[in-house]
Amino acid sequence: YTQSIGFIGTTKPSLGFVFGSQKDVRFDAARNGWLTAYDEFNEQFIQRTNKQLNITATAQPVRDLTIDLLADRQFSSSFQENYEIDGGEYISQAPNTFGNFSISTVMIGTSFSKSDEFESKNFETFKDNRIVVADRLFSDRSSPDEGVDENGYPLRYGPTSQDVILPAFFAAYTGQDVNRVNLDAFRDIPIPNWNIKYTGLMRIKSFKKKFKRFSLSHGYRSAYSINTFQTNLERSQLINDNLPPVDPDTQDFLPENIINNVVLTDQFNPLIRVDFEMQNSLSVLAEVGTDRAYSFSFDNNLLTEITGQDYTLGLGYRFKDVKFVTNIGGQKQRLKGDLNLKADFTLRDNITII
Repeated sequence: YTQSIGFIGTTKPSLGFVFGSQKDVRFDAARNGWLTAYDEFNEQFIQRTNKQLNITATAQPVRDLTIDLLADRQFSSSFQENYEIDGGEYISQAPNTFGNFSISTVMIGTSFSKSDEFESKNFETFKDNRIVVADRLFSDRSSPDEGVDENGYPLRYGPTSQDVILPAFFAAYTGQDVNRVNLDAFRDIPIPNWNIKYTGLMRIKSFKKKFKRFSLSHGYRSAYSINTFQTNLERSQLINDNLPPVDPDTQDFLPENIINNVVLTDQFNPLIRVDFEMQNSLSVLAEVGTDRAYSFSFDNNLLTEITGQDYTLGLGYRFKDVKFVTNIGGQKQRLKGDLNLKADFTLRDNITII
């Protein structure tokens, strides 16, 4: 960019750009002669986008019952390309976009499905979903009918195609209907997760006589994440050469973006939590939690499943009005306050299945 920014700024390259718009700013600057015409210039044009949506809400449907809802969506991408300058004309070279994505979702429909090293209902559903997704892609994209392969998949949409695997994986492990699941890699609407707390038992006289406080809690978190995606330059080059964008090894259509791996996580944190303090100052915490993480790698079609359970027991005691002596600033002072002792014990069991 060869222009002066002017005194305390200017409206160049555009007034929209000053207020945050990125629309056509590079082409406007080039047309107005504000960019260098040096033909050996090799700095990349880089455009970064970060979008973050956070939604929180609190509901109290009944007295002493509080429900916190949380939903979020994060999208980050960087677009970059070089330019070739030919006779004053700026020609785009190898545009490339890469980034990551995450959105809150719900997987509670499969949270208690059996899965171990011997069998997995969700994994079998995932494998069965692929041919349904392949047929949907073939129909939605109005692809020419080239027949089916030996496994019944329409040609160009094989069982290891990224476009086939991702929706099949998402549907199987979130419990969605494969005939209705979104076929796009990116979702627009985050689904809320929640925290629930109930303290109403303290309104019962028998509880009030024995306890100073008593609460029940439950929480759930789940997310769908694409750790890295980037433009499929091989596909772009084939299209530019007026060739079909087909993988020479699998004969499947090449995806628009290359995704290294996708991750689905959910956790009951906690599944149930009981926290109370008795009138004799003894406090007890009991908690059960579970979590799951499914990571699918498109580099080698490998699914890694990590599940865990943890059990926590906490004990505490409050010694009231403990007297102690301090020597602050050279002056001896006698203070009085409560002394809280607390110990938590946790047992956790993890299993990883590939």
